[in-house]
Amino acid sequence: MAWEFSTSTAAQTQQLAENLARLLQAGDLIILSGELGAGKTTFTQGLGRSLGVREGIISPTFVLVRIHPNLPDGPNPGGPDLVHVDAYRLGSPGEIDDIDLENTMDSSVTVVEWGAERVEHLAASRLEIELVRAVGGDTPAAGTPAAGTGGTGASDVEGTDALEGTFDFTDEDDDEPRTLRLHAVGPRWEGTDFSALGQLVNTTE
Repeated sequence: MAWEFSTSTAAQTQQLAENLARLLQAGDLIILSGELGAGKTTFTQGLGRSLGVREGIISPTFVLVRIHPNLPDGPNPGGPDLVHVDAYRLGSPGEIDDIDLENTMDSSVTVVEWGAERVEHLAASRLEIELVRAVGGDTPAAGTPAAGTGGTGASDVEGTDALEGTFDFTDEDDDEPRTLRLHAVGPRWEGTDFSALGQLVNTTE
């Protein structure tokens, strides 16, 4: 089953991600899709905050992978690390294999932006989340089942941080409404009710 949620601000999108993070554990795979500026990195920032990992989550467009370790003195000590991947420039599952995500998946929550049709082979269970900008019209009620189904940074490269600042795919202060479509795949998520994620967001100002 798929679920749809609506958010009105970047803060609400991050709050939904924080709520979802409370269900996550090491080994979980999340695939994020959506157009440029849809809020994929904004969503990942909310996940990281709730998971209690090192701050500074930005799009890993140029370094491909950033590892954010769990903080022993953070809000979730002993929790999983966060591995944040941008597969925008990777054209095939083979190129994904070349960055050796298998080495970190068992101890981390792995989030892959632009990962659709590239990383599904990494795990039998996964969450596929599509973020869509709402352009006019009504947005779906939060927490309602959707019809059908939807589909220290060890990998940082010297000199790329400054470049990322000039080629920014994020929209951290963009508060236009969005629809988030969540599709849970595999036995890990069988029977999980995600409706509370949206209900909590709607009470957040």
